[in-house]
Amino acid sequence: MTFDLKIINGTVFDGTGAPGRKTHIGIRDGLIVEVGACEGDAARTIDADSLIVTPGFIDIHTHYDGQISWDADLAPSCYHGVTTAVLGNCGVGFAPCRPEDRDRLIDLMQGVEDIPGTALHEGITWEWESFPQYMDALDARPHTIDFAAQVPHDALRVYVMGERAFKLQDATDEDIAKMRDLLRESLQAGAIGFSTGRSDNHRDADGSPTPASEASLRELTGIAAAFKGLQHGVLQAVSDFDMAASPQRFDGEFDLLERMAEASGGHHLSMSLIQRDMATEQWRRVIARAEAAQARGLTIRLQAGARGIGVLLGLQATFHPFMGFPSYKKIAHLPLPERVAILRDPAVKAQLLSEKSEKVSGDGSPIPPLADELLAHIDFVAMRLYRLDDRFDYEPEPQSSILAEALAQNVSPLSVIYDAMLEDEGRTLLYFPIYNYIEQNLDNVHTMLTHPLALPGLSDGGAHVGTVCDASFPTFLLTHWTRDRKRGPRVPLEHMIHRMTQANADYMGFHDRGVIAPGKKADLNIIDWANLKLHHPHMVYDLPAGSGRFLQNATGYRATLVSGQIILEDDKLTGATPGRLIRGGQA
Repeated sequence: MTFDLKIINGTVFDGTGAPGRKTHIGIRDGLIVEVGACEGDAARTIDADSLIVTPGFIDIHTHYDGQISWDADLAPSCYHGVTTAVLGNCGVGFAPCRPEDRDRLIDLMQGVEDIPGTALHEGITWEWESFPQYMDALDARPHTIDFAAQVPHDALRVYVMGERAFKLQDATDEDIAKMRDLLRESLQAGAIGFSTGRSDNHRDADGSPTPASEASLRELTGIAAAFKGLQHGVLQAVSDFDMAASPQRFDGEFDLLERMAEASGGHHLSMSLIQRDMATEQWRRVIARAEAAQARGLTIRLQAGARGIGVLLGLQATFHPFMGFPSYKKIAHLPLPERVAILRDPAVKAQLLSEKSEKVSGDGSPIPPLADELLAHIDFVAMRLYRLDDRFDYEPEPQSSILAEALAQNVSPLSVIYDAMLEDEGRTLLYFPIYNYIEQNLDNVHTMLTHPLALPGLSDGGAHVGTVCDASFPTFLLTHWTRDRKRGPRVPLEHMIHRMTQANADYMGFHDRGVIAPGKKADLNIIDWANLKLHHPHMVYDLPAGSGRFLQNATGYRATLVSGQIILEDDKLTGATPGRLIRGGQA
């Protein structure tokens, strides 16, 4: 056979930003060997007439660090066209790790990323101590899609400093040298980068700050020096930039991250780009500083989310507005059907609505203080709170909010929320976009996504399993932004595909993928773009120990290929496991 597989008659968007063109693709030995006539026989031929063909999507911001121990598929990313996932973001992860620190790192991941500790305790196999051993252990197992791993600052700091790291003590020169040496060893073994987290919203399971959240300039620059002389590796950071603090505080934090990138020898740095309620114009200052750095020759890229950054609220979710009410706390431990039956009693509703929420953050709780602030201003919350169903538009109009519904019925917003949460036997979800939706539209997100320094990211695949399912971002980018948006400008399909493929690949240094061209890896999507659909998030209880997580399905992915093997066909996994660890700096 001339080809192992031929894809014929598809409209090919090659990832470069060029418009789609109708052509054929020939694949052999896991690589694209021809784009064009593709004359010759093939073991299998897929007719992609009326479909689009794209490179596989590259998700640069996931948290599958624990899930990858027990889940070969890295679901739900594998259902949304992702063929490469980058782990180890925001400074949290599970290597390096001494045996005595395992529980502490699990608590940290549970608190920061809302991954059930019971699932992590039961699911992680711990066949490693060092980061190179972690990569070897993961690479020895079958996986559906490719993945790469960054070294997380929190785990690195705990490994070197022990309890002093959790007490936020300053690293000594010896500590910094050890962290730098361990990072260098990991990068030389194929780690793709280093990440650090500096957000006050990220908390340990007991509510305490994360170990690296207050790391000094001396520590960050000392660690980053591990990159010098290497031809691969990126840095990733998440920071609040001190929220609504003075311009001097903002600039001081940005200066610190710039200095870290400079100390690495100029390796690329990415950071989160979000419009925050408490500092509504901060995102524009982030862009301005990144542009200024670019003009000086320092590459800072901005990871932008696909839509509002928020939470799903409901009786099956991690959060809902009644979790701090005394009457609800008495029944919170009961199975969902029993809770629903009790809450449907009018007397219970009347009693609960007469109460006030008790504090849910602090005192050993991983719930951030923001939750209490929101509960104290429920009318403000209700103004941006919406019912979520299959017809839901993630750019909803204000008149569809819970507050508008309450005003129309002349009842309190809490009464409407209470009734809504009991619908569908207590499985109804409410959507609350906390960030990126202050003006109640996605115009600012459009500005972010289309900025030359922006990269689509922040999906948090594998994390926040009881609050979001943003691993569906790739499908949303293709549906809402290129086809369905009604309330503002859209993004050309070829431009969005370029950002999700070649742009992310080039930034990460994945030079063997991201473009449909001879010699590139045959990581591809065949998509019925005209009928592509994102479905309603739903809770499943398939994590270790029976823990729950939200999944969000899509229809319209006719096929997804990794290294020329079909891993998903007609939206269902085939069982193929060609996925491998990407080792940076190695052929």
